[in-house]
Amino acid sequence: MSRTLRFEDGACQFRQRLVVSILSQRPVLIRNIRADDLENPGLKDYEASFLRLIDSMTNGSRMEINNTGTQIRFQPGILLGGDIEHECPESRSIGWFLEGIMPLAPFGKEALSIYFKGITDGCCELDPSPDYLQKSALPLFARFGIGVDEDESSAQIRVLQRAAAPTGGGKVHFACPIVKELQPIDFTDPGKIKRIRGNAISCKIVSTSMAARVSYAAKGIFHKLLPDVWIYTDAHTQKNHNCGPSPGLSLVVSSESTTGVIMTAECCLDQSQRGSELPEELGQRGACMLLEEIRRGGCIDTCCQSLAFLWMCLTPEDVSRIRVGTISQYSVETLRLLKRVFDVEFKVTPDMDTKTVMMSCLGTGYRNMAKAST
Repeated sequence: MSRTLRFEDGACQFRQRLVVSILSQRPVLIRNIRADDLENPGLKDYEASFLRLIDSMTNGSRMEINNTGTQIRFQPGILLGGDIEHECPESRSIGWFLEGIMPLAPFGKEALSIYFKGITDGCCELDPSPDYLQKSALPLFARFGIGVDEDESSAQIRVLQRAAAPTGGGKVHFACPIVKELQPIDFTDPGKIKRIRGNAISCKIVSTSMAARVSYAAKGIFHKLLPDVWIYTDAHTQKNHNCGPSPGLSLVVSSESTTGVIMTAECCLDQSQRGSELPEELGQRGACMLLEEIRRGGCIDTCCQSLAFLWMCLTPEDVSRIRVGTISQYSVETLRLLKRVFDVEFKVTPDMDTKTVMMSCLGTGYRNMAKAST
């Protein structure tokens, strides 16, 4: 049986297929990448940029792309980590790249430190923002035992300079320590919501009251449900903060429960329909999106399901359990990919009382052989 993973359906799950190829050390062959697109067939600029990022994170990776860009053969190398700088194209935001490399971050030879340059805000319909990933994905790192040792710093995402779509100019720093192996998780009690925190962020908008109007409208909805609500305003101007040249307005809100479960939602002003949505409407939309995420239930929000499932496969040979709300279509495709690559099947148990789903699996015992034993 060939070790090469062959995919005939083009650019679907492009980042995830490269990630599991590196973790399993199996070559991957992807064909028919936008082969039906007569004007622009093959890889897009952001996918080629992601390949360059993977190349800078690894040693010995080989990539062969045909003349039209519709086929790629990827031979994985060894994860190194270290200090990296990466320039993201303006077609996708920094969050798309950050989300893609997160599963690989703890398994390098040394701690990972990446400085991204590009768009930070204004693309949340397509890509998660760095603020969203900071509130939503970083708590998962600690759950799996990443950065919990006293002599190690925890994983962190810092926005050094903001820039809204469509023009870049923002800077984000992502740092992550390495681990020998992940810890199994048993994350099944969602608890009761006790507080809500959030940020209303404006970039290059003359009136700094815009962010305050978003915050006030969101708080108006949350205060009907619980008293402990803080939504901070974060107004960035070119003069004081050297932010990018494009205006942008966004809201990131997260809820924390009594058992430490964090649910996050975000929304931003649509650049193509500027002026059609008031700041108050944006605040109300963001608040309702968080309430919908809480209604679905579970212990992680929808965006982090695939990351949690992948790391559950890599835990030591013990059972990991997690409760999720609605399983997204992307997560379903992830589960199929994990079955094919790692031969791990998840046990899916619907809970009719809470309308949630219990996911459990047996880990493969993946170990980071580059980290010295202590």
